[in-house]
Amino acid sequence: MKKKLLSILLSTSMVVSLAACGSSNQGAETATSDAAESTEAADSAKSDESGETTSEETAESNETASDYELTDLYITVDGTLTANVDNGQDAFVEQWEKAVSEKLGHDIKLHINQPEHSGYKDNVAQLLTTGEPGDGQYPDAMIMSATMLKQYQTTGILWNLADAYDNAEFQSRITLPLVNENLKLENGEQYGFAPTYGNGCVTYVKQSWLDEAGITADSIKTFDDYYNMLKAFTKDGRTGVIAAGFAKLDEAPYINYLPEFWQGAYPAIYEKDGQWVDGFQEQATIDALERLAQGYADGVIDTDTEEASTKTAREKWFSNDQSTSEGVFTYWAGTWLRTLTDNLDKNDVDTDLGDDKLVQLTPIQEIKDTWGGYLNREAPVWVITDDGDGDNSREQAIFDALLETMLDGDTVQTLWTYGAEGVHWSTEAESFTTNPDDPEKKTDYEYADGEFHLKPSPNDPNTLWKKNHLDPVLVIAPLTNGYADTDPLVEKGNTFFTENCVDAPAAPSSEALTEIEADLATDKTTLVNEVVAGKKTAADAVAEYQSKWGDTVSSILEELNAAE
Repeated sequence: MKKKLLSILLSTSMVVSLAACGSSNQGAETATSDAAESTEAADSAKSDESGETTSEETAESNETASDYELTDLYITVDGTLTANVDNGQDAFVEQWEKAVSEKLGHDIKLHINQPEHSGYKDNVAQLLTTGEPGDGQYPDAMIMSATMLKQYQTTGILWNLADAYDNAEFQSRITLPLVNENLKLENGEQYGFAPTYGNGCVTYVKQSWLDEAGITADSIKTFDDYYNMLKAFTKDGRTGVIAAGFAKLDEAPYINYLPEFWQGAYPAIYEKDGQWVDGFQEQATIDALERLAQGYADGVIDTDTEEASTKTAREKWFSNDQSTSEGVFTYWAGTWLRTLTDNLDKNDVDTDLGDDKLVQLTPIQEIKDTWGGYLNREAPVWVITDDGDGDNSREQAIFDALLETMLDGDTVQTLWTYGAEGVHWSTEAESFTTNPDDPEKKTDYEYADGEFHLKPSPNDPNTLWKKNHLDPVLVIAPLTNGYADTDPLVEKGNTFFTENCVDAPAAPSSEALTEIEADLATDKTTLVNEVVAGKKTAADAVAEYQSKWGDTVSSILEELNAAE
């Protein structure tokens, strides 16, 4: 049954390729997967493989967890684990194995599979389709986006970790309990664990471009102000704004990268005034598509936007060739304010402005009127695969080794937060200099014995390391050892986002929607691209969507609203 189910998942999930998306305070990118299953298969899988048991059965299984000795742990991660193979991952793994061995009393070998960002969802689908638990390739645990979780959690592939989470030792230290409480289904099952909350994107503007155009950031209050700024930036090979696609229609919250153009539109199924609606069919989406088409026709939106990955868009924006760059880029908040600033420095762009190269644009009035601010996404999660043998001892052992220790407040959590001691961070007395050969960028650092500090990045000695997987500002259970890196630019970014964000609409959970979601995303992306390119009108695109999908979506909305 699982093979049949996974074949269905693979056939639907590989339709659209998604460039992974960065998480500001996660400090890197998160990717998604589109998965589907037939209702019959899903119902059977839920009863046979999901780990759904009575409380007595669960308790009995958990009692045997301590008797199961996990010797190898295989995890699949995206770019949110920044200690990759070129950035000290071997030291991270070595120190993790030592620390976890001391905690659990036996050795566990950690195996990390970290696919390329843009291929993450396809890679996960391939692993789950072609592999089997214990084969050395099939993941014991992996990272998923919130959207990906909703698509996989009813397939029987994932383990119901509700009891393990509820009984975890870190419960006594959790300061943000709702992040995971909101992941639980109505029946109490929980298939994902979020160690942090989600975060979102803000619009960055290059200060030098504002100065050259004679514009102040405070004057950008409406869409007209924003659009006029883009037009002022668009000249002599330069462009107003670039993004990784006109919308990311297979990843909530969909409109993150061009929020000013989308404004009040939300081109997906979402809850509005207590009812589930299809935002793609709303007038607000037609209006947004017309704005995008006008921006493309006027040349203020970079033509690379349609095909650009997040990596492509970022690198063009902070390129050392600013003559063909862009002035505006909407991207992840917090840590990315520092990362983008450092990359401009690295490319000798606006070095005279120091850390004041970028302005974070306050949400325009049209965004405030609809949402109240920039959108804070649902948190990405860790999941554990269910081997389907009806015994929870293996899965509980994975939880204990990976997720329980991840929030231990001390040694292991520090590894996930900052990386390996002596490689990414240290408390030993030391001094070092970044950019020693460049008088304008040269910076001296000196630390006393016992003073926690970050070290130069392993793959770039002229850049300070920032963090590993967990952002200490976003984590649901803070470190208890006092280790903290206080970067004023990161704090500035976090504060700005916190003061200017609201939670994005919750994504629906529906088996019928899961079956068609990949195809919906493909068709909507094609329609959006065609409208922006001037090949059809926005009204005609929405009418075409309604003709093909209207009845199916109406049935899904009826199902969702009946369940309310």
